[in-house]
Amino acid sequence: MKSTKTGFLAFVISLAITGFFTLVYLLSVLFNAIPFNALLILLFAFLLFLFSFFMVRYMLTEFIFERIKVIYKSIQSLKLTREGKKELRQKLGQDMIGQVEQDVQEWADYKKAEIDELRRMEKYRKEFLANVSHELKTPLSNLQGYISTLISESEEDLEIRRDFLIKAENNVDRMIQLVDELETISRFESREVQLIKSHFDITLLVQEVFDFLEDSATQRQVKLQFSSDHPAPVMVWADREKIRQALINLIDNSIKYGKEGGRTKVSFYDMAENILTEISDNGLGIEEQHIPRLFERFYRVDKHRSREKGGSGLGLAIVKHIIEAHEQTVNVRSAPGVGSTFSFTLRKG
Repeated sequence: MKSTKTGFLAFVISLAITGFFTLVYLLSVLFNAIPFNALLILLFAFLLFLFSFFMVRYMLTEFIFERIKVIYKSIQSLKLTREGKKELRQKLGQDMIGQVEQDVQEWADYKKAEIDELRRMEKYRKEFLANVSHELKTPLSNLQGYISTLISESEEDLEIRRDFLIKAENNVDRMIQLVDELETISRFESREVQLIKSHFDITLLVQEVFDFLEDSATQRQVKLQFSSDHPAPVMVWADREKIRQALINLIDNSIKYGKEGGRTKVSFYDMAENILTEISDNGLGIEEQHIPRLFERFYRVDKHRSREKGGSGLGLAIVKHIIEAHEQTVNVRSAPGVGSTFSFTLRKG
């Protein structure tokens, strides 16, 4: 079936042409310029209509096609050779105008989405640079102050000098940690990290992390514990060192931002092909509007409190990259006044 819109337009124009010449013929008869012949009039009108209809339709189609071709060159960069024209005509189908309208709308939607994404990335870039600058500014300022004091200090008190050097070293360590974490994230995003997977008991790994963070937990009087009914062993197939890093980040966060005198509990659940690990606390909890952004780089629920505790704001972002590199998922659920639970899955070992 031919294009309805083009066919209808050709029909109207052909009817007008036929009517015009028929009217001329009748006027000629009226003024006795030529003899009247009804059969001749009908035959003439019919042939004229057919000829004008197909000619007008062809001319309209070519006229529209040549202009649509320009649009398609811009949108789809088609090389309209003879094969290209044939391909384009087949792609457009019979309803040429309708198909182009649809494709132009799709192209416009795609470009709008592309522009929105570029704006989002530009906003993210600015926030990222501002966050990095802010994170580095504090330790650099502190370091500058300690060094300036040591240079200008006239006293020979070794204890004072030693104290200032220790503080300077701590600030250098903080900057090194920030750079290391940024490098880790960059390597994950560029897919340069190679996972070294093995079978291991994740309960033993959690116990190692408990021992490693014991001093931090003791300072805040936080009890580190397994769920009362956890099975042993719990075997998983993953990169042990990377999962250790993820567990340290999650459990350390639970200690720092949970309730002082509270508890951090680790639980395991059998999920068919995977093992679900949960790290929960009975702390202050997180308001719902913050949860979607928790795994973003440098995002902090309480910026002032977080910086006081020495966090870089990259820990959860690293956790997300580690778990996703294992083709698994990490999630969080939380409620103010109840506590928070971070969970991730790993393949069974």
